[in-house]
Amino acid sequence: MAESTGAIYTAAGANLAIAAAKFVGAFLTGSTAMLAEGAHSLVDTANQLLLLVGLKRAKKPADAKHPFGYGREVYFYAFIVALFIFLGGGIFAIYEGAHKIEHPEPSADATLFGVQLSGFWVNVSILGFAILAEGYSCFVAVKAFWAEKGERSAITAIQRSKDPALYTILVEDVAALIGLVIAIGGVVLAHVLDKPALDGWASIGIGLVLIGMSIFLMIETHGLLIGEAADPAVVRTIQAAVSEESAVQHVNAVLTQHLGPSDILVNLSLDFADEVPAGEVERTVARLEQRIKAKSRNVTRVFIEIQSRNAHTAGHAPTDKPKPAPTGHDAAPPGSAVPA
Repeated sequence: MAESTGAIYTAAGANLAIAAAKFVGAFLTGSTAMLAEGAHSLVDTANQLLLLVGLKRAKKPADAKHPFGYGREVYFYAFIVALFIFLGGGIFAIYEGAHKIEHPEPSADATLFGVQLSGFWVNVSILGFAILAEGYSCFVAVKAFWAEKGERSAITAIQRSKDPALYTILVEDVAALIGLVIAIGGVVLAHVLDKPALDGWASIGIGLVLIGMSIFLMIETHGLLIGEAADPAVVRTIQAAVSEESAVQHVNAVLTQHLGPSDILVNLSLDFADEVPAGEVERTVARLEQRIKAKSRNVTRVFIEIQSRNAHTAGHAPTDKPKPAPTGHDAAPPGSAVPA
């Protein structure tokens, strides 16, 4: 997770500088789009700090209360980040935009150290600086994400990624760049067309982008939070490792679950040949555990259940059997409706 940590630090530093610049611009010129962008950058900075807290807490060793460790802490904090983006960024931007549309006012000129500056150019300059800073942060996040995704498409890689810190930063940076383009478009159009209300519409557009992004992140993080299986490639590797053991007649089940971005729990149900002695079964189980962990570095725990194929099938067969139809005096008369 070193790549995600580096991307988080880069994004946090960039967003803090951008937030300060945007709030100064909003204070000097009264631009609502600039204020919405400032709130967005401030929320992003807080989110990155929350992700760092989640990554740190996820490294806590297992204890009696949490025998499988604290790996899912990062999933919890990533979900909180998505919620913050929704409330602190999206809803605020829409509220401020609606207020500006109801009470449109042109951007005021700014006075800085006794020098009068055009409010329009102050906003454009700050947004230009923000695009450069956010662009660099996005470049770092994309580079880290590309190193992880391999040959898969970006959407597939995000859906299969078990490191929400990495793709959250990437999605945040992309959304921030889209928001900046909307903001600068609103500022320019409001100035050129002399319609200050367009600044408010730009703020609403920024809010909708943030809400859409937050919903996407909530959906992706929700699956990890409640427990998600390992990548299919990892499952195939486990199955291949088991197939090397001639004593195993059948693989009844391969169950995997991510307890953290780099922490996979594996449960195997195996059917051994009846003639295999108990000592050989123990040695086979030990070899399998070592081989699986060697081939899949993120597998940290392997539990193997020895069970016959028939017993496993019977244990997972449906137990609710349909009740026989009543006969004799209890039978329904012909033509009557019998409830299912």
